[in-house]
Amino acid sequence: MKHDSLTGECIAEIVGTAILLFFGAGVVANLVLVGANIGWWELCLLWGLGVAMAVYITGGVSGAHINPAVTVGLASVGDFPWKKVIPYCISQTVGAFIGAGGAYFIYAEQFTEKTATNMTIFHTIAMNNISNPKAMMIELILTMILLMGVMAMTEPLNSTAPKGLGAAMAIGILVAGIGGIGGKLTGFAINPARDFGPKVFTALAGWGSTPFTAHNFYFWVPIVGPLLGGVLGAVVYKKLLRTYLPEVWKNKSKNDEIEAGETTSA
Repeated sequence: MKHDSLTGECIAEIVGTAILLFFGAGVVANLVLVGANIGWWELCLLWGLGVAMAVYITGGVSGAHINPAVTVGLASVGDFPWKKVIPYCISQTVGAFIGAGGAYFIYAEQFTEKTATNMTIFHTIAMNNISNPKAMMIELILTMILLMGVMAMTEPLNSTAPKGLGAAMAIGILVAGIGGIGGKLTGFAINPARDFGPKVFTALAGWGSTPFTAHNFYFWVPIVGPLLGGVLGAVVYKKLLRTYLPEVWKNKSKNDEIEAGETTSA
């Protein structure tokens, strides 16, 4: 039987993003609906653990992007083929939808009514005093940091990057750190699929159009901000930082010497 590698990668992205949302929405539901004694930093760490588990489980198949901002960011600097971008992004959104559905299922009895407050268990929204353009810039900045961290920690020629399976946990801690820095301002989506998939789920699960109209049609912010931030972060790391890694610089010098020798001999 012939296997289609892209099919397997898309399945992995679905599973990985579903794991991320099941962890994340589950811990928020535990806090909001059950009253669990969970602080903000603990919540951020559990989101980060969800990221780490998704990477451990699916990274060997698809690279565990589990985030369109990562996929588009890597493609923008030539580290991922553009032909796979749309299948990956669709898979990530489907996975987020499924993960939100799983979290809803286990807490279904706790939803005595469906309000604008408890729908944000599944997706993000900015604080009332933050405008949508400002929230978009916050998401851009947070996602830019995410992409720089992801690329640095998975760069084979970066001597300070964690080795082996350590990268997955380090990326999870990075996500938790981003949440700790500015997460309360916008809910730190930093991931269009993580936000849009659950919005579709909540709309179908009984919240109607509210997930898309709330906060002056906020739904576009966690899409545009992370995508722009992902591209910017990837460009900053690849073009301004990675170029000067000692190993990259050494390899470049060797290649230049070889090319110069070939030119001389010719």
